Amino acid sequence: MIYEICAETDPGLARDNNEDAIAFDLSTGLCILADGMGGYNAGEVASGMATAFIESEMSRWLAQAGLDANSKEVKRALEICVQNANHSIFNAANSNPQYTGMGTTLVVGVFQAGRLVLGHIGDSRCYRLRGDTFEQITKDHSLLQEQIEAGLITPEQALTSANKNLVTRALGVEDAVLLDVTEHRVDAGDIYVMCSDGLSDMVRDEALADIMLSRATLEQKCTNLISAANANGGRDNISVLLVHAVEPTVKRSLLSRIMGK
Repeated sequence: MIYEICAETDPGLARDNNEDAIAFDLSTGLCILADGMGGYNAGEVASGMATAFIESEMSRWLAQAGLDANSKEVKRALEICVQNANHSIFNAANSNPQYTGMGTTLVVGVFQAGRLVLGHIGDSRCYRLRGDTFEQITKDHSLLQEQIEAGLITPEQALTSANKNLVTRALGVEDAVLLDVTEHRVDAGDIYVMCSDGLSDMVRDEALADIMLSRATLEQKCTNLISAANANGGRDNISVLLVHAVEPTVKRSLLSRIMGK
């Protein structure tokens, strides 16, 4: 499996600074998206620390382990790496009054061969487009999600709730954090959408699906998603990371045509 990756981030229309951060390593299939929170500029410090730390440490491990690492080993390495990032952010917040209380959501994926090992904390999401089916494959760690699961509100009521941004889990807020990790089979043609809540809060899933099902290029879809969030108000920072799974034979065939072979 070959993976094509495209990412874009935008401050939106209501914020002066951008507290989202994105990082990816095409050589190892590592993709990271974080949405920071905290006092003045502290959110972007937390998200920046998270993405930089995880990219550095996890990319190094993946480069050494290669494709020989099984899912259990990748999952364990990811958990350790995220815990170390959590400690770094937590310690920085507690040693610098300016950063008190800072933290960040996180969604991180390792795409290797025909599998995805996916971890997340908070309400940054990952969706999957497979054929004509577009679905969310992470579950938000938020007060809103807990209310839905408890039957206190319906998913429709959640769309207009005042509790949209209250997360129940974040990286760097406490000295330990639980990373939810799942494994998914990847099929050729799948497109995965990692995003901050600046997208998912502003654009309904049905509209996201329409954009992803369009015949636009991966880069155009990335731009169109952000444009849709801004068209609906752009009340938060908007970040999108798209991953397209392509059969190697398709790539070789294209290369052959380009080279005239």
